[in-house]
Amino acid sequence: MKAIFITAVLIVFGLLFWFSNNKKQAQQEQKTITDMKLKISFGDTELTATLYDNPTSRDLISMLPITTELEDYASNEKIFYPERKLTKDGAPGGYDPSKGDITYYAPWGDVAIFYKDFSYSSGLISLGRIENNGIEQLRLVGSQPVTFELIED
Repeated sequence: MKAIFITAVLIVFGLLFWFSNNKKQAQQEQKTITDMKLKISFGDTELTATLYDNPTSRDLISMLPITTELEDYASNEKIFYPERKLTKDGAPGGYDPSKGDITYYAPWGDVAIFYKDFSYSSGLISLGRIENNGIEQLRLVGSQPVTFELIED
């Protein structure tokens, strides 16, 4: 009887240790996107953006790093086309962008970074926002490579 009790106690402690180890490992591996910062670099300039927690942002993150040239579009945004279209799962019908917003325009498949406020647009999905007025520097980017990558902690 004593051997059964000792065996049961050891099994319980073993399971507790196993669950506790797995939980710690999952917490370390599962970095939430709210902790994710995006570095945007071109020339000698580095900008920082915060990415929002949504399926479209996570899909973009899966493609990083991306180096591309930005195109000016409609004198209010810089755009680029990722290698494939991003998911629209769970996305709202549209978005009302402001200066500094990083978005995805699902109908065309381009990432748009607004340097001016704009009106509500169907198919536009919010991905994040450039910090500290860095959008002014990005607005002036000509035809030079721009790199988007995660900032690792």
